[in-house]
Amino acid sequence: MTRVVAQGTFDILHPGHVHYLRDAADMGDELHVIVARSVNVTHKAQPVVPDEQRREMVAALKPVDEAHLGHPEDIFVPIERIQPDVIALGYDQHHDDEQLKAALAARGLDCEIRRASPLEAEAAERLLSTGRIIDKVLDERD
Repeated sequence: MTRVVAQGTFDILHPGHVHYLRDAADMGDELHVIVARSVNVTHKAQPVVPDEQRREMVAALKPVDEAHLGHPEDIFVPIERIQPDVIALGYDQHHDDEQLKAALAARGLDCEIRRASPLEAEAAERLLSTGRIIDKVLDERD
């Protein structure tokens, strides 16, 4: 059995998230998703939706076998617990694959790192990021 881990913030769910998780699920037999805690989100705006609510929403998605909240201090703790065979990164996630491989190896974790494919946007108005959704709400509700 091939166990896959995907991870992300998953603030306001959109088709890009669903595509990423479907792609990740196709990489193995069991998909675990680690939902980042707000305190660990430093590369973009803080999530609007509370941590546990984001985890609950991700857990409800069909491709997901289990959804976990990330660890508040050490992002590798859930990975050590889950022991994945594959870590599936989103095609545009900010992680450096080589640095991640080195960090995993330093902790004795041996797993493949793969990137999900991009979602082809059929139309320019398709909202494939939480930031774009928030911007549109603010523009239209102002």
